[in-house]
Amino acid sequence: MGFRANLSDDGSELTMTIDGRFDFNIHSDFRNAYRDLPPNTRFVIDLGQATFMDSSAMGMLLLLREHAGEKAADIRLQNCNADIKKILSISNLDKMFVVE
Repeated sequence: MGFRANLSDDGSELTMTIDGRFDFNIHSDFRNAYRDLPPNTRFVIDLGQATFMDSSAMGMLLLLREHAGEKAADIRLQNCNADIKKILSISNLDKMFVVE
């Protein structure tokens, strides 16, 4: 279980990988990964190894979206399993983020 963040060589894209539970336990790491980056950064959240997502994870995504410029944000949620897609759909977050 864990969290990894990787900034592209040119600094234009940050990929954050969630392994295991996407919950409050990774809040600090998640926020620290993007807080000093400019809003026009492309953010990719790889959820391929995520096993769980709770309301605090949804809050973290919304805070990232706010940091990245709300409607202008370039945030992609990749490799979502069926359960996470369902959570995103029920909460209407699938309308605010690109879900792949």
